[in-house]
Amino acid sequence: MGSLHPPRRFLFGPGPTQIEPRVYEAMSKPMVGYLDPFFFQVNEEVRTGLQQVFGTKNDLTLAISGTGSAGMEAAVSNFVDPGTKLLVFSAGYFAERIAEMGRRHGANLVRAEKPWGEVFTEAEAREAIEREKPQLVAFVHAETSTGALQPPRWITKPAHEAGALVIADCVTSLGATPIRVDESGIDMAFSCTQKGLSCPPGLAPFTVSPRAEERLRARKMANPVWYLDLKLLMEYYGSMRRYHHTAPVSNFYALREGLAAILEEGVEQRFDRHARMHRDFVRRIEAMGLKMHVTDPALRLPNLNTVRVPEGVDDQQVRRTLMAEHDIEIGAGFGPLAGKIFRIGVMGPLATPQGLDLFFGAFERSLAVAGASAARM
Repeated sequence: MGSLHPPRRFLFGPGPTQIEPRVYEAMSKPMVGYLDPFFFQVNEEVRTGLQQVFGTKNDLTLAISGTGSAGMEAAVSNFVDPGTKLLVFSAGYFAERIAEMGRRHGANLVRAEKPWGEVFTEAEAREAIEREKPQLVAFVHAETSTGALQPPRWITKPAHEAGALVIADCVTSLGATPIRVDESGIDMAFSCTQKGLSCPPGLAPFTVSPRAEERLRARKMANPVWYLDLKLLMEYYGSMRRYHHTAPVSNFYALREGLAAILEEGVEQRFDRHARMHRDFVRRIEAMGLKMHVTDPALRLPNLNTVRVPEGVDDQQVRRTLMAEHDIEIGAGFGPLAGKIFRIGVMGPLATPQGLDLFFGAFERSLAVAGASAARM
């Protein structure tokens, strides 16, 4: 085999996102063993950094080896026994993934459903919870498939009043928009590293509230997914340091450096930067005569923008032109939104005025190419 030369892309999709050079550099540092004291020092720095970005004091905060889907299955498998009543608030693809995992783990699964791109009001959540009386509730904070941002308290408040624990999918929000786990009343939150944290994929940040941890410790049934058993992971990453699996050490280096960059910028300042770039993005999209899929500005995910594909434009041709002529990747819609939206991430190093200028110059030209092609047909 010859030398490896990956293309240099500008990652404006839903993830993976652009990575800063210092994160790549961290991954090139010398390898240590998975029980080396230095690794546990890095792990502790990762834990405290995640607490600040999640907005929590939860002691049980860690990075699970695996992608965001591993975090999702950890949340489900550690808190669902056969027959556990699980209510999933579903308005997009990833809520349905939680539901499918719940089904496979034997949950008594029920759904509250809305069209893709909408969110649940507190009244709607309360009605569903009072009707179903679940033990466990799950929702997606930042629905990657639609660009909608679900206010957590609209679900956690009625859930806690009913005695239910709450799982939140924060895969696309962590590191780019506030979650405030403690203030929001979220019991279990999971995420990934390749979106708002601007790191490579491979780890799943995870945090558990004290009341959820208490229920976890009291659980009699062993987690059927040994690899994601939080009790075993606590023994590995905690003071016992009992071997569980071979942790991806270089990914921990990367996450440690990505979190360091966020803390140096300031967590709130980073959130504010993404919010400002989102407002500029929407202003420029509307100036082009295009529309956002999520109609309420307050309920839009600031770092993942969903833009309606103009009538008569082939979204695949736009994306092909962006990639072939500008080395820019964006995401397509799928499910009921296939061919109807562009999913455009503005995160991390690209969430800057210069990043927006780069994107819009290429996007406008690619739309013009697609429009001219449609006119000739």
